[in-house]
Amino acid sequence: MLQLDILSGKKAGTQLVARRFPFRLGRSPQCEVVLDDRGVWDLHAEFGMHSGEGIVLSAAPQAFVAVNGKKAQQVRLRNGDFIEAGSVKLRFSLSATTQRGLRLRETATWLALAALCLGQVALIYWLTS
Repeated sequence: MLQLDILSGKKAGTQLVARRFPFRLGRSPQCEVVLDDRGVWDLHAEFGMHSGEGIVLSAAPQAFVAVNGKKAQQVRLRNGDFIEAGSVKLRFSLSATTQRGLRLRETATWLALAALCLGQVALIYWLTS
């Protein structure tokens, strides 16, 4: 659902995927993303899902967070946004989705169509006899 690519800092090159909200970022071991870099607070920022708004990033009161180069306290994120948290740079994106298999539904649909056609043929045969 939510994907963070860490672009700079000690964990540069790491890709994280979050499927549950709220999703916290900071130094604390209780955070889902633990970053031990300069300028990162224990609880630096939190990603939350808000109905009607989408994914919202909320920064701790004194923590430095910038989205696309502009300082932000609370902001709605868009696919491809760049986030700065302390000295760490991240890229926010939506993770790839997986499609569920539809083989069972497709098979049931074809069987229903075949039964309908056979029923029509039987009805025509019965009416013409």
